[in-house]
Amino acid sequence: MVIDARPLYRELTAFLEGHAIPDAAFDVRCMFEQVTGERLERLLEEGIPAEDENPLRNMAQRRAFGEPLQYILGEWEFFGLRIFVGKGVLIPRPDTETLVEAVLDDCRGRTSPRIADLCCGSGCIALALWSQRPDAEILGIDLSEAALAYARQNTAFHRAPVQLLQGDVLAAETAQSCGKWDVIVSNPPYLTTFEMGQLQTEVRSEPPEALAGGTDGLDYYRAITELWTPMLADGGLLAYEIGEQQGAAVADLLRAHGYIQVRILRDLAKHDRVVLGLRPGAARSQGGA
Repeated sequence: MVIDARPLYRELTAFLEGHAIPDAAFDVRCMFEQVTGERLERLLEEGIPAEDENPLRNMAQRRAFGEPLQYILGEWEFFGLRIFVGKGVLIPRPDTETLVEAVLDDCRGRTSPRIADLCCGSGCIALALWSQRPDAEILGIDLSEAALAYARQNTAFHRAPVQLLQGDVLAAETAQSCGKWDVIVSNPPYLTTFEMGQLQTEVRSEPPEALAGGTDGLDYYRAITELWTPMLADGGLLAYEIGEQQGAAVADLLRAHGYIQVRILRDLAKHDRVVLGLRPGAARSQGGA
């Protein structure tokens, strides 16, 4: 039996708007398309199977209570890739694509680079890099078993030969056991204690250990730079995603550890988003700051 999708679409959109959900119409569109596998425009024209009504109502109810849309859908797009996500793993965000693009730009001058992705979460960064550089040897490391479960699912889905390791990137033994790398990339927890107390409802659903970076948000940058710099090859790249207020502090940290050609890059919203630098050695000209 097929039912008219239009009144249900309007009802669920109004329901989410009544619960102060931003972009309610977009969220309902995503739910309709996820459940049916069809574009919304076609559904509004031709209707939906009656058995899809209850799943859609359940999804809208979860969204009204503040559960992230990405968790409800069970997946999200990142760098053109389908990435499975859910409770226990950080949701991929468009800002992080700036970090991926920066690393890919650096890797144009590297043959079969060895890349370590620290705090890899869902594996979205590692997979995005692999999608453009299948010749690279890539390792993703995370302490969370819940996050790594999604990383394994994502690497299997994309049939990507990305290696995954459960380990504490803040532990010296983890760094020392992994050998030398041409590139170390990380989107570490970087929210300050104050920012953690101001999180929106949706973000509070994400694992706090993937968000909290200490009092000033810089704990992971200090520790990773200290522990992993010796694991970089001469001329190797260290690249971080940062909070928009952290550019100068993280850039100074890299310079204090001897990095050269240190740069701060902005995302599409013109916010500082990436800090990167090269370990001294066979460094290549990239226009430093």
